[in-house]
Amino acid sequence: MKSKETLRTVIIVFICFALYHLLFLSFKPIKLGLDKITHQGLISYILTYFIIGIPVFAGTWLINRGEGIFKSLGLSSGILTAAGVSLLFVLPMFIGGFLFFRLDTQPDVQNLIAGTLVAGFMEELYFRGFLFGQLFQKTRLGFITSVLLGAVIFASGHLYQSRDTGELIGIFMVTFSGAVFFAWLYVEWNYNLWVPILTHTLMNLAWSLFEVDSSALGDIKANIFRGLTILTAIVFTILYKKKQKLVITHQTLLFKRYDPS
Repeated sequence: MKSKETLRTVIIVFICFALYHLLFLSFKPIKLGLDKITHQGLISYILTYFIIGIPVFAGTWLINRGEGIFKSLGLSSGILTAAGVSLLFVLPMFIGGFLFFRLDTQPDVQNLIAGTLVAGFMEELYFRGFLFGQLFQKTRLGFITSVLLGAVIFASGHLYQSRDTGELIGIFMVTFSGAVFFAWLYVEWNYNLWVPILTHTLMNLAWSLFEVDSSALGDIKANIFRGLTILTAIVFTILYKKKQKLVITHQTLLFKRYDPS
């Protein structure tokens, strides 16, 4: 990777993600405008996410000319593998939900889909596939330097759920760690974005179906099972990579000493 190519990619990623973030600040008025056309809140919600993501798709195309946008973001294949391993990863959270939490028997289906499938897909697409993925794959930046900005923004975007300082700090730490975890899964599963997408979606689903908490923080029991899910994913991923070399090592933490692609 030449230094000029690295600089070009970094500039494109930062400009396009900044434009996406500016559009995100207008998410509500865009959705309300679409509601008048679609008369379907969930459809408007999905369309709004795609509209504000136009700079991300444009940036992906500029960085990877000649290669499909979906392939560049990690969406072109591997969904069946991702579905199987994600179900395995998140099994502890569903077991814990059945054992210790009350099942929501009358969920708002549209809100449930928006908060699980749509949120999981869009957040992973824009934060892991683009902001982190393009920096890590297309530049000499290492894992930490590539993931740091996106993890901070991702965590900050969940702080509205807090009600006091302690909860704010807790939510930031949990969601920051989650961003790092999903980025690690993305890389070690050969840049198959469906793995973090479906893992993220199923974790959100377990959190919502069993009325664990209204925020991302949760109590001790909830975090024990969330921790078991993360541990399962880490152990299984390391076993999966046993015959291969892990991409994230001391040689790729800050700056790459070799090309991991």
